[in-house]
Amino acid sequence: MVQLRYTVPMKTATIPSVRVEPDFRAEVEAVLADGETLSEFVEASVRASVERRQVQAEFIARGLRSRDEARQTGDYVDAGVVLDGLQRKVDAARVRLAKNGK
Repeated sequence: MVQLRYTVPMKTATIPSVRVEPDFRAEVEAVLADGETLSEFVEASVRASVERRQVQAEFIARGLRSRDEARQTGDYVDAGVVLDGLQRKVDAARVRLAKNGK
């Protein structure tokens, strides 16, 4: 028996319109790329915000998992030790730059 596959276009949905001051709309329109519509700009902005929030949520989740693992294993590094190490690296980099800059 042959199975037929149909590709049905996905229905689209709209994002609610947002009321803004006319001056702000003019600012937005002033930064549109050549040929870019306001709708395309809004969609790209919303997509970028969604991606940024997803990345932030993943970052927080990794941090919480790391915290939980450290609590479970008791394997911690004191924040002061980490900060001291970073400060030494910054200081060494400044010395290198000062020597190379002369």
